[in-house]
Amino acid sequence: MKMRSTSTGQTRTIRREQLKEIVPLADTTIYEMERRGEFPSRFYLTSRCVVWDLAEVEAWLEARKRASKQKAITRAPMPDVQLRKNRPVRQK
Repeated sequence: MKMRSTSTGQTRTIRREQLKEIVPLADTTIYEMERRGEFPSRFYLTSRCVVWDLAEVEAWLEARKRASKQKAITRAPMPDVQLRKNRPVRQK
């Protein structure tokens, strides 16, 4: 489901539920990326209503897609299971 800015040039905003349909990341991941300046900032319409600018979110997605195609985004390294403290790996 793609939502765009209206033809009158008005900014289209989306709430958290709609954002989660577009960007499949956990809330904590989004908030942490937002805090570091790596994700579009939310803003308050009222004291209880938080929204994001849809055009900014779509631009962020396009930038991430381009960076992924250019191999600018590297995958996280696999954890070394030998170092974990709980459930240690059995020695054969």
